[in-house]
Amino acid sequence: MAISSIENFLKKESASGIILMFTAILAMFFANSPWASWYDLLLDVPVVIAVGDFEIAKPLLLWINDGLMALFFFLVGLELKREFIEGDLSKPGQVTLPAIAAVGGMIMPAAIYAALNYDNPNAISGWAIPTATDIAFALGILAIIGSKVPLQLKVFLTSLAIFDDLGAIIIIALFYTEQLSILSLVVAASMLSILFLLNRRNITSTSPYIFIGVILWIAVLKSGVHATLAGVILAFFIPMYGNKTLGKVDEPSPLKSLEHNLHASVAFIVLPIFAFANAGISFTDVGIEQVLSPVPMGIILGLFIGKQIGVFGFCFVAIKLGFAKLPENVNWTLLYGISLLCGVGFTMSLFIGSLAFEQSANSPLFQDRLGIVVGSLISGLLGYFVIKGAVNKR
Repeated sequence: MAISSIENFLKKESASGIILMFTAILAMFFANSPWASWYDLLLDVPVVIAVGDFEIAKPLLLWINDGLMALFFFLVGLELKREFIEGDLSKPGQVTLPAIAAVGGMIMPAAIYAALNYDNPNAISGWAIPTATDIAFALGILAIIGSKVPLQLKVFLTSLAIFDDLGAIIIIALFYTEQLSILSLVVAASMLSILFLLNRRNITSTSPYIFIGVILWIAVLKSGVHATLAGVILAFFIPMYGNKTLGKVDEPSPLKSLEHNLHASVAFIVLPIFAFANAGISFTDVGIEQVLSPVPMGIILGLFIGKQIGVFGFCFVAIKLGFAKLPENVNWTLLYGISLLCGVGFTMSLFIGSLAFEQSANSPLFQDRLGIVVGSLISGLLGYFVIKGAVNKR
């Protein structure tokens, strides 16, 4: 990937992270204001799409989490495919360290959460919540620090987050699947067959892929597998390269064109809407006892302690053993700062929390939001000061 393309990508992600911060704060303001009931009513508004006897009926919150977030995962899938084919992740030397960091950054937080909640059958289902990293938030914090932050550090964080997203996708597919509908899975498999044929015939128009993708999303939604995975699966079938014209000039890449067209919409519309809908935490009657309960504390320690131990510790061992080396212009202090920023798990952590816990007042869902906000806040603040201090010394 050209350096200019990387810089453009990072600028969009950084701006998106800053907007995410404001929408999350706005959601918390409404949840703790006299308009809190209106905020809850908005998210509970029933939305129904019906064709004959077939219907999809969900509250607005689930349309956001199952529908809009499918676009986010579609974009993640496009980015994954591009990076593995011709991006930084296609170069083995640049893949090793962020891959190792991502693995450590998932294992350690999950282990810490499980250690605190192993004896609670309801709470243990949230073990994956602190494994996620919010790339938009993390890059937004780096943007606030300024232009002194080495580009290689941002590229390392982005590569790590891509592996982190891949891990989250696998976790959702394996561990957050409900009772399966065989008929819906058959329909989904049929759609996959059509997508495969379109790709093999080198159909470069994206319209048929999107049409089949919508049917795939509906089938996956009804199957019991989480609907957002349809977005990732669809992305893998989008052709990377266009056909050659008579003049021997390549058509624009269908995948890159879709990625470019979707990026702004996802960064500045989809993710802020998701943050506004899911970050509304009421702090009424929240005291130190609630913060120290096992679910929030497991998430807080997982994000703040587990992430830095997993990311920095695994990188340290890999580098000392000769499996990888520090990126250019990156020292140990900057790497430690990035390991702290990886504890900002906001968007993906909230999303996994919505899958792990039911939406009810007595559910750990509200406890998990508290843990995510506190853990992400501590990680983000300390990561900011560590990296800012390091770049100022440089």
